[in-house]
Amino acid sequence: MTRNAHVALVTCFNEDETINYEATRAQVRRQVAAGNDLMVCGTNGDFSALTHDEKIRLTQEVMDEVQGRVKVIANVGCPATFETLQLAKAVDGLGLHGIAVITPYFIACTQDGLIRHFTTIADAVKTPVYLYDIPARTQNHIEPATAKVLAKHPNIAGIKDSGGSTETVLEYLEVAKEVGSFEVYCAPDHLVLWGLEQGCAGVVSGLGNVAPELLAQIIKGFNEGDIDSAKAAQENFAGLRVDLYALGFPPALVKRALYMNDRSVGLSRQPALLPDADQDAKIAEILTNRNLLK
Repeated sequence: MTRNAHVALVTCFNEDETINYEATRAQVRRQVAAGNDLMVCGTNGDFSALTHDEKIRLTQEVMDEVQGRVKVIANVGCPATFETLQLAKAVDGLGLHGIAVITPYFIACTQDGLIRHFTTIADAVKTPVYLYDIPARTQNHIEPATAKVLAKHPNIAGIKDSGGSTETVLEYLEVAKEVGSFEVYCAPDHLVLWGLEQGCAGVVSGLGNVAPELLAQIIKGFNEGDIDSAKAAQENFAGLRVDLYALGFPPALVKRALYMNDRSVGLSRQPALLPDADQDAKIAEILTNRNLLK
């Protein structure tokens, strides 16, 4: 099975914090040129700061720009099932490879509640649904036993794990082996190659916004059996992650590092990270040391 990488695409903003769709399209072209698939409206895309209508239009714009050249997954997860369902229906039929549904946030859920939530969405759309687990941000975790129940649904295609626990990834992979036709995507950037080696269908990367070619090299090396090349790229990629993420909130640092090379991406919506001269100098040094600053 050929493995792939989805980059959790940044959303670009104008100075007045409206979405810069043209700049976002440019980022799409950049990732397509590198050979990476895409995830839109994810954590690195500031999805929690976007309105309902913006998420729909953003997905439409990305799909229009892609024109079938790469696979696109769109996250539609909201705190309540009601709005998640409305958003899922709105993007269903756009030709997406999948609809990702992040676990509800702010609302504490039982595992039975999560099963009802995901089942409701999967029942209502034709596009394959991917569960999206990121408990550090949502405070709701999809237990492996729950994933096993949901994996049996004919329209639930897999899960994106952003928890960072290798143990949980391995447990999800056991579910995939038992159920079949259930894909596991590993998200933490330091685990890209490890995830592929364990049997993950692919990865979803935020750091790929900063270094798309490096991410693509890991995938290409693995797919072609050139593990030395994949390992070298992974070591560089993981080192970039350690250096950059040591400075603060990862999605904000990814956006700021990308901004250092292309100011059209803009800033994140407030109250996210504001420019800081000292921090910018550190980011520039990190990018320079890894030959990533233009």
